[in-house]
Amino acid sequence: MFVLTLLADTIRIPPHLLSQPTLNSVQTEIEKRYLNKIIVDVGLIICPYGPPLEIGDGILVPGDGGAHHQVIFQAVVFRPFVEEVLIGIVKESNEGGIVVSVGEFFDHVFIPAYWMLNPSKYDEKSGLWVWTPRYDDDDEEEEDGEGNKTEKSDVKQEENGGTIEEVTKGTADVDIEEGEEEEENRFEIEIGSEIRFKVKAVNFTRITTTMKGVQATTTTTSHSSDRAFGLNGSSGGGTSSSTTNGAKESEGGNTNGEGKEDDNNGVVRKRSSSADLSDSSSETLPAPMQIVGSICEDGLGLTSWWKSPAEEEEEEEKVDEG
Repeated sequence: MFVLTLLADTIRIPPHLLSQPTLNSVQTEIEKRYLNKIIVDVGLIICPYGPPLEIGDGILVPGDGGAHHQVIFQAVVFRPFVEEVLIGIVKESNEGGIVVSVGEFFDHVFIPAYWMLNPSKYDEKSGLWVWTPRYDDDDEEEEDGEGNKTEKSDVKQEENGGTIEEVTKGTADVDIEEGEEEEENRFEIEIGSEIRFKVKAVNFTRITTTMKGVQATTTTTSHSSDRAFGLNGSSGGGTSSSTTNGAKESEGGNTNGEGKEDDNNGVVRKRSSSADLSDSSSETLPAPMQIVGSICEDGLGLTSWWKSPAEEEEEEEKVDEG
């Protein structure tokens, strides 16, 4: 999740800091420039790591009273790798998916609808996503002498010679039991809950202003196998389409990709796409860094879904003591 990155930059020391030691002045300016900033294709800078490794001689520029130094330094960067499992907090929920915050410092994690646990659906009344697992119950059906499956209510009618009213009552009881079972198997992804998810892709978006208008270029790093699924069920073999704030790129758009081998999970593919954002407002511009997550595996989802009985007992004891 956190990596060390080697960076090089030209750091300007303002005139009022020239009286201080160069090392202290450079460290101060690095923190001002890089702290909590996102560098495209690098990640979110958390903090510098140690003193600068190398500081060049100061260069004076005509008309500028500051000194410019070539500096090489290390920084702690937040950039999860693909297939890494993280824990976050659910912040928002809509028909497209859910938004998750990691560590209360990164809020641009999105889990789309097609990466939810199956079967899941969006409840418009509550505004939450709901996981409704189905379990096989062999007790609801029994086989008669001919090998045909009949419900308990029908078997009772055959054996006891029940009336039509009794059969109807038995069927209603079965419907009530099924409704109660659906309520028991209903797991809501509530806002503020702790959720465990797996990273499927890391997207970096660079927004530039050109003669044609505002352009957004997105670079996506993901496994090639994970790009084969979509809401429409189509597979994205050689080409893919991406949507950025309503601007959709066709298969013949400006895309290019390159793959590199990953020892654990095959090929990690890196692709880029462009979109026109001239008609978009500043509030709808994409985030410079976004993580696409998945909970479509056992053990993923809300952490409360997968707690062991011992953990549940410990929580109950803590609540009783409190």
